[in-house]
Amino acid sequence: MSQTRLIQLEADIMGKNARYAAANRDRFTAAGILALNLVSSPGSGKTTLLCRTLSEIADEFPVAVIEGDQQTSADADRIRATGAPAIQINTGKGCHLDGHMVGHAVDHLAPADGSVLFIENVGNLVCPAAFDLGEGARVAILSVTEGEDKPLKYPDMFASADLVLVNKVDLLPHLDFDIEAAMANARRVNPRVRLIRVSARSGEGMGQWLDWLRAARAMALASRPVVEG
Repeated sequence: MSQTRLIQLEADIMGKNARYAAANRDRFTAAGILALNLVSSPGSGKTTLLCRTLSEIADEFPVAVIEGDQQTSADADRIRATGAPAIQINTGKGCHLDGHMVGHAVDHLAPADGSVLFIENVGNLVCPAAFDLGEGARVAILSVTEGEDKPLKYPDMFASADLVLVNKVDLLPHLDFDIEAAMANARRVNPRVRLIRVSARSGEGMGQWLDWLRAARAMALASRPVVEG
């Protein structure tokens, strides 16, 4: 395949995704839904963190979850065990979710107006960075079991994040991980990013994360168009 043809195909793919993402975003805005795109490396602990989050906010407002993995429904099963509605998307050989997949999943989930929709993307810091899903915010999870240089190695993902959760901080006493360096690296590629240290196991930082979530949902509700008549 020629370089010109390859570039054309990539442009077509991204153009189609942008249209699906825009339709999703319009749908979320009209319904006052806060859609969050959760991205990370494999093994960052985002499903465990999400399960704890769902348990903490169970009685506050409606939620729904889209789970993205190459295979199995294990994560969706864990989410449903919390009582939250969830749908699994298996991407097969694909390394990310896209706007079309998310739109179909939302059709099946039919989240209530004013919901928080968590979209747990495929564990990958490369491909998901390029695909808008129509989300209201992108939340990157960086665990302390990874390297401090992850934000520098994968700048596109961290540069596009609205929030970075530095996860598994309960393990810090047992690891050679410089959390201040990791956070500085995240700010280096994204000076505007908010960072919160969290642990689903110990509960550290959960209050800050949930306060951010509540504030983001309030903004989504406030941005909902007023219907006259």
